[in-house]
Amino acid sequence: MKRSGFSAWLTYLTVRAALAIMWCFPINWNLRSARLFARLWIILLPRHRNRAIEHLTASFGQEYSSGEIARIADRSIENAAMFAVEAVCLPRLIDRFTWNRFIRGVNVQEALKSILSGRGAVLVTGHYGSFELPAQLLAVLKLEVTAVMRPLDNVYLNRFIVASRRRHGMRLLDKRGAAAHAEELLADGSLVGFVGDQDAGRKGIFVNFFGRPASTYKSIGLLAMTTKSPIVVAYCRRLGNVAQYEIGIQRVIHPHEWEDQADPLRWITQTYTTAIEQTVRDQPEQYLWIHRRWKSQPKERTSAVPATAEATST
Repeated sequence: MKRSGFSAWLTYLTVRAALAIMWCFPINWNLRSARLFARLWIILLPRHRNRAIEHLTASFGQEYSSGEIARIADRSIENAAMFAVEAVCLPRLIDRFTWNRFIRGVNVQEALKSILSGRGAVLVTGHYGSFELPAQLLAVLKLEVTAVMRPLDNVYLNRFIVASRRRHGMRLLDKRGAAAHAEELLADGSLVGFVGDQDAGRKGIFVNFFGRPASTYKSIGLLAMTTKSPIVVAYCRRLGNVAQYEIGIQRVIHPHEWEDQADPLRWITQTYTTAIEQTVRDQPEQYLWIHRRWKSQPKERTSAVPATAEATST
């Protein structure tokens, strides 16, 4: 629901004032401040910590003690606060001359072949680490990349964020009605990026994520099938508490892999969801566990998410 008027404008001015102060200091100072802010966040909004603990317990309850789960939950909230700093600071710091001061690539060779082939590719990531950075890096390297986004409810903040991203070379596409435009972009050889672990409601396709059914948008799989575009599952994780990052590729899903599947859409969706899960398992504290990933549940849980061979073969 879009919000405008005095209250939204006041919120926008408050955010802009905070950003003006933030830009006066080095990013590592701001990241340290974000971790301090996270401690207040945990105290003032305990429901977010409780939700993170609930999700972590359901996902790792057989692997980690309650104390370790609580530690990961606290660290996850710290990482969420750090992401907010990175989202506004990194676009100003990273360009085609400076990016390698902040970023190292891991396992990117296969993905680069698809990205540089000129045939277009679908880029998928999750709410993990500094998840906007892969698309930002591709944009500063002068590759045609468009990120599909859900507009912010505050119209003034949304206008500011969109303008900022465009100034730094990234194109944004409203997820409502994005399918037709995304097809055109892929046909022209561009990259189209999605955050692929968002709850899609009752109308989504349910696949396994950490052993539980998670509603997932069909649009990514349908878009790849329609355009015969590869899907590149990428991640960006922090290396410590400073502005140093690892961008890597967890999986590249090629069109020939789904052509003979009995249910190609479900297979594609499960495959990239499994790849996101594998990334999260490496460093779960960098995942956004306060995100309501399992908000929607199928009516018939026992039959909604059949097992797939891909879930164990990637």
